[in-house]
Amino acid sequence: MATNKDIKGWRRQTLAVRGGQHRTPFQETSEALFLTAGYAYEGPEEAEARFKGAPGYTYSRYANPTVTMFEERMALLEGAPVARATASGMAAVTASLLCSLRTGDHVLASRAMFGACRYVIEDILSRFGITSTLVDGTDLSAWRKAMRKETKLVFLETPSNPTLEIVDLKRVCEIAHEAGARVIVDNAFASPALQRPMEFGADIVVHSSTKYIDGQGRALGGVVLCKEDFLYDHLQVFLRNTGPSASPFNAWLHLKSLETLDLRMRAHCVNATEIADFLADHNKVVKVLYPFRKDHPQYKLAKKQMNGGGGVVTFEVPGGKKAAFKVAKALKLIDVSNNLGDTKSLLTHPATTTHQRMSPAARAEAGVADGLLRIAVGLEDTADLKEDLAQALAKI
Repeated sequence: MATNKDIKGWRRQTLAVRGGQHRTPFQETSEALFLTAGYAYEGPEEAEARFKGAPGYTYSRYANPTVTMFEERMALLEGAPVARATASGMAAVTASLLCSLRTGDHVLASRAMFGACRYVIEDILSRFGITSTLVDGTDLSAWRKAMRKETKLVFLETPSNPTLEIVDLKRVCEIAHEAGARVIVDNAFASPALQRPMEFGADIVVHSSTKYIDGQGRALGGVVLCKEDFLYDHLQVFLRNTGPSASPFNAWLHLKSLETLDLRMRAHCVNATEIADFLADHNKVVKVLYPFRKDHPQYKLAKKQMNGGGGVVTFEVPGGKKAAFKVAKALKLIDVSNNLGDTKSLLTHPATTTHQRMSPAARAEAGVADGLLRIAVGLEDTADLKEDLAQALAKI
């Protein structure tokens, strides 16, 4: 087996295949799947020692060998000191926020975000006396003005869901750190194949590994990546005692999927670029958002921060919800689904699904129009995807 010295010299794609691997005495080539809740000890002395922190496993709510391999590989790919897997992406987001916040603290966030994230920040945190402010994530002056002495955490998505807004990671991290706040970045849309927020100063990175890390729409999962002080001072005790534990089976699936993440993300980017260009030229489409198109508002920033534009394209049709529904109902190949990151292309209407809990005013402020559609472009032949979209758009 490779040593830590060997691993430090490996490049990213090699780490995606080999990083974090721990073999049993059977010397299996595929990482082992440990479906066990508990672990036996040679005697009570060993049990006592492990519960006091000696190396080894005690209970799979705390740690599991398969989950550990997934965590270590994720940390290597993100360039993070440590990682902890969770049962879902929202478990990762919620844990990263709640584990260190107290009554009287303040959270500052970009208003362009997934509806469930906004619900946690505005509704759940407020129940515990934690206040929040949402700002235009592209406006650096807004970040500065909204920062308070009580601000402990800054939360943002880039690219955001579903409007693909790009936030200047380096500058926002500088503003937050000057005020003594930590920065949490949701990196689910880009994945570590396209963007590594810690390289720009982020303190904590969260993922819904359900998305591009799994890559095939099979299993739920989440990851929190952070520095060791945040893990040991806040996150670890929170996870162990609240129990949003990752399933070893799901962690194994996501671990194996990391081997092909870079290959898949390259293909998603190629296909998404083609679909974005096709939609931009269509007379039934009034707006297209894709980070690597030159007409994207933050195109230059996206090119600076990301290695590719990602697999998601957002577009707007005239006629609001009625027209958007006509397009969705007419699709024959592309599935209507609120998930993303699958090999299959999936389309959703954010205003009535992922962002339906928001008020009409809040949706408008976040850019989620009634005619907006989000397509997570899969790995099918793009000629077939374009034909399907063309016949669906012809219905309006």
